[in-house]
Amino acid sequence: MLNRASTYLYQRPKLILALLLGPPMFYMLVVYLGSLFALLVNSFFYLEEFTGLVVRQFTLRTYAQLFSATNLGIFGRTAGMALVVTIADAIIAFPLAYYIARYSSPKAKTYLYIAVTLPLWSSYLVRVYAWKLILAKEGIVSWFFNLFGLQFVLDGLLSIPGIGGSSLSLSPIGMFIAFCYIWLPYMIVPIVTALERVPKSLLEASSDLGANAAQTFRNVILPLSFPGVVAGSIFTFSLTLGDFIVPQVLGNSRFFIGQAVYSYQGTAGNIPLAAAMTMGPVFIMVVYLLIARRMGAFDAL
Repeated sequence: MLNRASTYLYQRPKLILALLLGPPMFYMLVVYLGSLFALLVNSFFYLEEFTGLVVRQFTLRTYAQLFSATNLGIFGRTAGMALVVTIADAIIAFPLAYYIARYSSPKAKTYLYIAVTLPLWSSYLVRVYAWKLILAKEGIVSWFFNLFGLQFVLDGLLSIPGIGGSSLSLSPIGMFIAFCYIWLPYMIVPIVTALERVPKSLLEASSDLGANAAQTFRNVILPLSFPGVVAGSIFTFSLTLGDFIVPQVLGNSRFFIGQAVYSYQGTAGNIPLAAAMTMGPVFIMVVYLLIARRMGAFDAL
C-alpha cells in the first residue's frame, strides 16, 4: 500500500505541492491574516462611553482618537526607542560580525555563532528580569559606579529629563540597555550573512587600485553589506516596536504601544481603540519593509 501511495503521488506533482503548501497556507490565511483582518474590522467600531459597549458600526472616530496628544506621545516614544535601539545594535554588531565573517577560523566561527545565539536559548522573561536585577539600585552596575567613586555620574545620567528615572531599572535608559541586549543576536546574524557574500576578489581589486583599508571599507564593504544591516534592523525595529514586557518590567508610568494596547483591551475593555492602535505598528512596518525590500535587505536574510 505504501508503494502504491508513493507511486500515486509521484505521478501527480501538483497534488504533492498542494499537500505540502496546504497546511501552511491555511495557517497563514486563516490564523495569521484572519486575525489581522479581525483587528482591522474591529478598529472601525467604537466604544459607547455611556454604556461601555462596543458599537459595531463603521466609523473613523476611533482612529481620530489616535491623534490625541497622549496617543501621539506613545507612538513617538515607542518609535524613537525602536530607532535608537536599532542604530545602537547595528554599531555594536558590525565589528563582531565582521570578525566572524572575515577573520575567524571555521571552528572559531562555530563557537562564536553559539556564543551569539546562546542567550536565545534561555527564557525571554528570565533575561528581562535578570537585567532588572542588574540595573537595580542594589545591582552590580550601581555597585560598580560606587566602587570607583562615580555615583555622581550615574545620578547625573538619571536626572536627565526624558531618559532618566529613579534608577536604571525604572528608566528609559534601562529599557534601552535591555532592548539592545535582547535583540542584538537578530542584528549580528544577518550582517554576518551579508559580509560572507562580499567577494574577496573585490577587496583584492580595491587594494590593487591603491585604496587603503578605510577607503575599502567605506566604498566596498559597507555598501555591499548594508542590506544585512537593514535586514537586521527589520527584526530589532519591529520587535522593539511591539514589545510590552520590557517597558512593563523596566519602564516607568509612560506607556509604550504594547502597554497601551494591553491596557485598552484589558483594563478599559476598549477593543476598537486597542485594534486601531495595533494597526499603527502594522502600517509603520509595512512602510519599513517596502523600503528595506528596495534596499535589498531580503537577500541578506
